Amino acid sequence: MAKTKAEKITSIEEEIRQLENRRRQLVQEQKAQERKDRTKRLCRRMGLFESLVPDTIPLTEEQFKTFLEKTVMTDHARRILDGLTAQNAPTAPIQGAETAAQGNTPPTAHTAHTAHEGGAGGSMNGGGLQG
Repeated sequence: MAKTKAEKITSIEEEIRQLENRRRQLVQEQKAQERKDRTKRLCRRMGLFESLVPDTIPLTEEQFKTFLEKTVMTDHARRILDGLTAQNAPTAPIQGAETAAQGNTPPTAHTAHTAHEGGAGGSMNGGGLQG
């Protein structure tokens, strides 16, 4: 039996509503996965950090924040980070596909001073941050 134009319109509008609901559901699932991935990454990284610097465990949140600001935000630490992110830059398209599949985002390259510093981030002076 042939549908009238009004029935076709109603059918298409219902299909549109279903697709919009499905899109909302997929966006919600994507956000939930991103939250789970971020939580997992934060736990892994802080676990590694605490295993490398166990003296930070008893610090208060404010003391820990001060410690990070004074150690991580030094010029030496920035050069190390810039060097590491610059190493990732040539492989970003390959890693981007892998990390997208895992729900992780690739690191952002900070190359503001790496070009003229000649790979200063290659060594961490025996593994420690010394500035």
